[in-house]
Amino acid sequence: MLAKPSTKVVASLIILHLSGATKKGTEKQTTSETQKSVQCGTWTKHAEGGIFTSPNYPSKYPPDRECIYIIEAAPRQCIELYFDEKYSIEPSWECKFDHIEVRDGPFGFSPIIGRFCGQQNPPVIKSSGRFLWIKFFADGELESMGFSARYNFTPE
Repeated sequence: MLAKPSTKVVASLIILHLSGATKKGTEKQTTSETQKSVQCGTWTKHAEGGIFTSPNYPSKYPPDRECIYIIEAAPRQCIELYFDEKYSIEPSWECKFDHIEVRDGPFGFSPIIGRFCGQQNPPVIKSSGRFLWIKFFADGELESMGFSARYNFTPE
């Protein structure tokens, strides 16, 4: 008989993903690999809302970076996300290179709200529930200023 995975196991897997537990395992890392694995991103649930930024903002963000930000509201609340006007992410067709991806839920497979890049800051984003999943991705070329985003909570 197979047991169902407990919430504790799922939470541990999410935390391992956020903490950078990867396939590298016990392999010896070179200096460049160590620099690439510097973590960014957070799981946030401050009742009063908050702010988060791309690495080094407002200076150029570093190359080869992926940051996951998960915002959690209290039960029966939604999230409003605002990007600062000082916004610049390497532009590309369909934002295939550097980009911000926002999803309506706590996971990387939650429904996508949008993928953003370029010089024009994204519109105000509102979640349908109590979680937003945000990924900032930078490839190996053409860094820019990045972003600063603030969020607050509203009743459902």
